[in-house]
Amino acid sequence: MTNFVLKIAPVTPTIGAEISGVDLSKLLSPSTLDAIYDALMKHLVIFFREQDISPENHLNFARSFGEPEPPHPVYPQVGTHENVVLLENDGSRPPDTDGWHTDLTFKQDPPFASILWASKVPETGGDTMWCNLYEAYDALPDDMKGYLEGLTAVHDMGDFRNNFAVSETGSEKLVAAHQRFGSAIHPVIRTHPVTGRKFIFVNDGFTVHISGLRATDSRRLLGYLFDHMSQPEFQVRFRWRDHSLAMWDNRCTMHYAVADYMPHYRRMHRVTVVRDRRVERLAAE
Repeated sequence: MTNFVLKIAPVTPTIGAEISGVDLSKLLSPSTLDAIYDALMKHLVIFFREQDISPENHLNFARSFGEPEPPHPVYPQVGTHENVVLLENDGSRPPDTDGWHTDLTFKQDPPFASILWASKVPETGGDTMWCNLYEAYDALPDDMKGYLEGLTAVHDMGDFRNNFAVSETGSEKLVAAHQRFGSAIHPVIRTHPVTGRKFIFVNDGFTVHISGLRATDSRRLLGYLFDHMSQPEFQVRFRWRDHSLAMWDNRCTMHYAVADYMPHYRRMHRVTVVRDRRVERLAAE
């Protein structure tokens, strides 16, 4: 195992840090992995440049934080690596992640983190933005915090409907997809299991209704929250280069992949970590 001394440079005062002085193709020491984890907890999304890694390296790095997600319900995999998702886009394959979302919140237990590696990116465009949902919560008026505290919201597959609905048998495919993926109900305000900070847990991609409210009232409240959460003061924007890597805490962030690079080619590899191994270890003690 290799021990590295990390250099951590915040990208904005609110969210994001770039980490240098580490080679992710190596088997990292526990102290190095702990330092990376601590940086993730502090900055919510962390970036690494010039990481020439294989899918095996990618998976090994992910497994040091927890269990990789099973094969994705929609996207293809990289070669024989069923836990490595392939995101491949160009003029004939436009992306469907160009909207604010937190990954897979339609599941009862959404994933802990995602690790995205750039195999090939355009010379310009294709940035990704992340939003700090702690700061979004902290900036709410106190009376709104109190009102939201006891509410829950319904999450379903949201934008993924388009993958099933736009065909001659769209209705049948859409019904089958709903049966396969289902829905989840989550608190609108959650508390992070590591930091203890509160954050807003709704997103434009998958949150469809505030439980107990009429449809019109639910739309108004969600619209207010979505507008509030997407303020630039809560965001970081990352410009990709080939072999850059980003890791983010999916629990307390949402992200937006900017689709401004068509018809140019963009290939990304992603591994999602289902559960936080360190949290599970503490719970077992």
